[in-house]
Amino acid sequence: MERIIGIDYGLKRVGVAVSDPLGIFASPLETVPTAKIIDYLESYMSENKVSLFVVGYPVNLNNRPSECAPHVAGFIRRLAKKFPSAGIIKEDERFTSQIAMRAMIDGGMKKSDRRVKGAVDKISAALILQTYLDGKSRGSR
Repeated sequence: MERIIGIDYGLKRVGVAVSDPLGIFASPLETVPTAKIIDYLESYMSENKVSLFVVGYPVNLNNRPSECAPHVAGFIRRLAKKFPSAGIIKEDERFTSQIAMRAMIDGGMKKSDRRVKGAVDKISAALILQTYLDGKSRGSR
């Protein structure tokens, strides 16, 4: 069965999440250095069928793209060129990092573990993907 990949793109690191085969649940997968994300995805897709990428898109509170949006747009263009058979959807990523940090605290993760660079990124990617999956299941997609 095909999976859906969630991506939280950053200038240093990229958080990656994956759906279950039925497209119901999102799980954090990995945090990858930005320079290696295309290679990582290529390797992942050599072993797993991926039908869609859900990429977090940075939007300000006024619903306008943030200053990071051009970087994400460039990444989306590279992604589309490298993987033309997979669809790409932009999903609002407002507050995902803060929600991810709160989830780690509420889940009892030790402070030292929360400081690990990238822990927030892959959880944020899972939140981005789960938001998409939830909207899809409610029929709003």
